[in-house]
Amino acid sequence: MALSLKEKRDAAVQAANERMTSVKSAGGTMSDADRKFIADKIAEAKGYDKDLAQIAADQHMADEIKGLGSPGDVDTGKGDGKPGEPGGAKARTLGEHFVKSVGEQVALLGMKGGRLSAPDFEFKAPSTQQVTGWAEGVPILTEYDRTIVTARRERLTTADLCGSGTISGNAISYFVEGAVQGGFAAVAEGAAKPQISFDNPTSKVDALKKIAGWIDLTDEFIEDLGFLKSEIDTRLIYLLGVIEEVQLLSGDGTGQNLLGIRNRSGVQVQAAPASAAGNADAVFQAMTKVSTATSLQADALVIHPLDYQRFRLTKDGNGQYLGGGFFQGQYGVGGMLENPPLWGLRTVVTTAATQGEILLGNFRIGATVYRKGGVRVEGTNSHAENFTENKVTIRAEERIALAVRYPAAFVKVALAAA
Repeated sequence: MALSLKEKRDAAVQAANERMTSVKSAGGTMSDADRKFIADKIAEAKGYDKDLAQIAADQHMADEIKGLGSPGDVDTGKGDGKPGEPGGAKARTLGEHFVKSVGEQVALLGMKGGRLSAPDFEFKAPSTQQVTGWAEGVPILTEYDRTIVTARRERLTTADLCGSGTISGNAISYFVEGAVQGGFAAVAEGAAKPQISFDNPTSKVDALKKIAGWIDLTDEFIEDLGFLKSEIDTRLIYLLGVIEEVQLLSGDGTGQNLLGIRNRSGVQVQAAPASAAGNADAVFQAMTKVSTATSLQADALVIHPLDYQRFRLTKDGNGQYLGGGFFQGQYGVGGMLENPPLWGLRTVVTTAATQGEILLGNFRIGATVYRKGGVRVEGTNSHAENFTENKVTIRAEERIALAVRYPAAFVKVALAAA
């Protein structure tokens, strides 16, 4: 069986690593033949990288062409500018894009290949259709009140704290820096100098994980395009973001779960102080741990609302709030800040955080969130009994991977109970 480009590349890298390891194990110096062999394998791997990159670029171009739709689907620029109407304004959100692609006759549910599309025919009710079984006085035609009492909305910013990247494969491979052995020292003239060495970096591979879910909507709700847009943009996408944040922070790495930052090997720990009065000191001590263990500075922290409340309501001996009062800053000076930062760090308050523990560190450099594509929103009425029950299933999903290159850049700070 012929090897794929990826397999050929991996074979070249493996051969180079094995030759390098063999030379080191023998304790000798590298010969010219060894150098040439390794250099050839490196060049071979880079050549495969170039080919793979070109294939990915070609595929991206094909996806772009596919995304343009069929001839005649391009807006003419005419119309009243309403999203979802021919010639209307460009979609600005996922919900608008979905509604725009479905078309103003979405209630007719024309199907092409199992996906929602603008219909090219109409459904007509049979002449023999009857409505039976209604109790006296019960209306047959019911009008829907589409005012929705929405659930609580979290402020999702944890992913924004991390670096971001895109990925063309299905996993990201990277290296975690090894420890430094030895160090510089003052030496006498003619004396032996101390040796400094770096442990080999640890190779890590984090695979893409899929987060997905779906909802069913009836035809009656689908007919209201504004409502459909709202459902996609708010409820469905929001719930997807809630689970994403939980995975990034505390995923356990089992099954299809991400391995969250908190559960990474090498993340530092700051023990809880003797009393709640020392919690603020513990946070600052954790900031110092980031600086001394790495060359980085802590840039943010993630905290549970109940823990943040304890900090926010702390008063001094005069009964003044340390973080400013409920109308003004400390002692009436300055304006009031929304969620004042702890020790100047960007403070993210979210229920996705672990109560009783603060996750602090350099998020921007220490961790990177990779995404393959964006959030995909697709709909069909061919799922289960949807067609006969006049329902549409709308699915939202995304694929992400989390790379934590500097675990020591993060500290889990345990808080003392009040």
